[in-house]
Amino acid sequence: MTKQNASLAGLLTPVVIAMLLLTGSPSVEASDQSSGPNAEVKIDNFSFAPETIKVSVGTTVTWTNRDDIPHTVVSTDGAFKSKVRDTDEQFSFTFTKAGTYPYFCSVHPKMTGKVVVQ
Repeated sequence: MTKQNASLAGLLTPVVIAMLLLTGSPSVEASDQSSGPNAEVKIDNFSFAPETIKVSVGTTVTWTNRDDIPHTVVSTDGAFKSKVRDTDEQFSFTFTKAGTYPYFCSVHPKMTGKVVVQ
């Protein structure tokens, strides 16, 4: 299995699980992920997956760098900022207020994501 196929396979499992959990809920988009007290975002192939994640107030989101190069997670409003994360390193932040939190990688500013806290 090539690295690209392995990366794709690693992304498909959470997507399939999320889709199975959300079946019958027409108000939720396939790219969104609902969660309980913890949620995960993978950093791989110069992107955040999922790009937009919806969580409840009090949820801790953990970003894991699955890429072979370093990345950061930095909110555009200064709410959170990670140090450079190497392969398999993580950064976590607990969202205590409702709102929309856009973020990006300061090493690769075209990499963007968003956390929607409800």
